[in-house]
Order: sequence, then C-alpha cells, then structure tokens
Amino acid sequence: MKVLITGGAGFIGSHLVDRLLAGGHQVCVIDNYATGRRDNLTAHPNLTVVEGTIADAGMVDNMFQQFRPEKVVHAAASYKDPDNWSEDARTNVLGTANVVKASAAVNVGSLIYFQTSLCYGLHPLEQPITLSHPIRPEGTSYAISKTAGEQYVMLSPLNYMSFRLANAYGPRNVSGPLPTFYQRLTNHKPCFVMDTRRDFIFIDDLVDVVLMALQGKGEKGVYHISTGADFAIKDLFNATIKALGTKLDQDVEIRPRNPDDAYTILLDPSKTLRDFAGWQARTPLDIGVAAAIDWYRRFGMSETFTHLKMEENKK
Repeated sequence: MKVLITGGAGFIGSHLVDRLLAGGHQVCVIDNYATGRRDNLTAHPNLTVVEGTIADAGMVDNMFQQFRPEKVVHAAASYKDPDNWSEDARTNVLGTANVVKASAAVNVGSLIYFQTSLCYGLHPLEQPITLSHPIRPEGTSYAISKTAGEQYVMLSPLNYMSFRLANAYGPRNVSGPLPTFYQRLTNHKPCFVMDTRRDFIFIDDLVDVVLMALQGKGEKGVYHISTGADFAIKDLFNATIKALGTKLDQDVEIRPRNPDDAYTILLDPSKTLRDFAGWQARTPLDIGVAAAIDWYRRFGMSETFTHLKMEENKK
C-alpha cells in the first residue's frame, strides 16, 4: 500500500509508520513537529517525510498529488496548549478540511481519523459510553475542534473510519499523566494523582487495529478503540513507581477531581470487537508502563503536555 500519515512523527503516527515500513509499504509523512519528535522516525527507502502544517492547503494538495496515496491516516492534531484556540482551529478544523479535500481529489480508498473521547463531554451520561451517546464537545477547545474535524470527514464522500480513542500510552507518548509522573519523579519533584479513572490502551494494541482497518477490516463509520476497562490514576502512578524501581517516603497525594473533570471515561468497544474479529487490547497496564518508562530512560523527556496544573511549590 501507499499510505499517507499526517502527524507521522508523533506518538501514534510514528508507531504506525514503523509497522507499515516493516510490512513493505510505502509511507509519506506530513508533520510540523509541534509535538512530534524528529528522532521518532528513522530514514528508510520507502519513507518520505515532509515538514509542514496541514493548515497549508497548497502544500497538502501538492503532496497528495505527488504521492498519490491509496490510504490516509489523519493523526495530526493541535493539543498542547488548551488556550490556543486559533491553532486548534487552524490545525484540527481547517487542516482536517484540507486533508479531506485533498484525499477526495486523488480518490483515496479510505481515510482513518482519530477522534478524542472528550467529544462526549466532561460529564458523560452513561458508563460505559456507547456509540449512541450524544456528542457534547463544548468542554474544551481540543474537543470542539476535533469534533468539527470529524464532522468534515463525515460530510465528505470518502470511505472513512473515525476511531474515538481511549487514553493511548506507551513509548514516545509525551502527553497525559504517565510522562508527567516520569519527568517529575526522576527530577525529585512532588506528584499528586486525581481521584479519577481512565481507560488506558497500549500503543501496540491501538496500531494493531489501525493496520486491520487499512487492510480492509471494518466498515464505514465510527468505532471506539478501547480496552473496555478503566483504571484509577493511582494505579497508573503505582505502575510508574514499580517500573522505576523507586520507593516513596510517603504515599502520593490523592486530590478530589475538579467539578469539570469526569470521574471516568470508559468507552464500550463491543462494535470494534465484533467487526475486527480477533482483535482486543491485550497488554497489561504494568507491562505497557514499563515499556514506556524504558523508552523515556533511553531517549529522554524534554517536554510533556498535560491539562493537570502542577504546583511547583507544594511540599
């Protein structure tokens, strides 16, 4: 296959690039390195990398015309600054519209879009969340803009799948609580955990189902990519401590969640399990966390992104 991946130097995109190249496919990556890392990708004869923003319609159109992809995975997203609404709109809305139009212009066979589970709102009406849950993204700029992008994908004539994701984690992940815990613990800074739970899916399990979709499994529409189980954030912290081989002088502080924070976001994967027969999330949390910690140790962690506000002076 010839597969174009937006955001291919990022966490999810780069793992997918590696697996596709190992399978003998041709890959083209577009990335502006806002959150992606250059060392996430290794030079390969079947890999083309273009530095640029998907908000640049001319560049996007040119790359699609030159590469002529058969499949597209749209992983690029703006998320690192919750107050930068204009960049979220440029990348997640305008950029998605550009990718969709360019895909249609070259008759792409299928497009896979990654959507945030925050599209269901900060206070989901049910747990686990089913695909019939109302869309209520108004809580964050990221959710608003990603949902607008999803709507453009759905408006298009493309054969698409929108994968609404649980909390993906693993090597190369630089957002969310796990890399934040690692960075703070290894720099002897205080940590806290929120009294919340999340559905954590390991990157290899996520990429497995994406590859199945690229190979023709599944149908046009929306899927939940999740484990179907949730863990306390403290469970994630404990797995981090174990992987680091660290012992704390006292238990980590557990803080009550903020009024605008969901206690849990647990996605029902039953449709995915039905349509992608043989797939399920198999990686235990402690194994996945250990793999991520090993990567952080080997490659370093210069910057992390999280919505949690860490108090530098808290003792």
